[in-house]
Amino acid sequence: MLNIKVVSWALATATAISFVVCVAYGLATPEALHMHAFLKLVLPGFKWLSLPGFLIGLVESFLFGAYAGLVYVPVYNFFVRRFDR
Repeated sequence: MLNIKVVSWALATATAISFVVCVAYGLATPEALHMHAFLKLVLPGFKWLSLPGFLIGLVESFLFGAYAGLVYVPVYNFFVRRFDR
C-alpha cells in the first residue's frame, strides 16, 4: 500500500525540480533546442524568461505532480487490495 501524502509530495517535488532543470537547460542551450514552446503549451500563464512566468510555471508543475499522486495512489491501492493476495 502506498501512502498518499508521501507519493504526492514526492511527485510534486520531482515535477518542480524537472521544471527548474528544463528552464536551466533552455538557458544553457541554443534556442533551437529549447523546451519553452512545450512549457507554454502545458503550463497556462508560463512566459519564457520572466520572473512571474517562472514562478507560475514552478507552482503549476508542483500542483500537477501533486494531482498525479492524488489520483495514482488510490487507484494503485485499490488494485493492490483487489489482486495482491
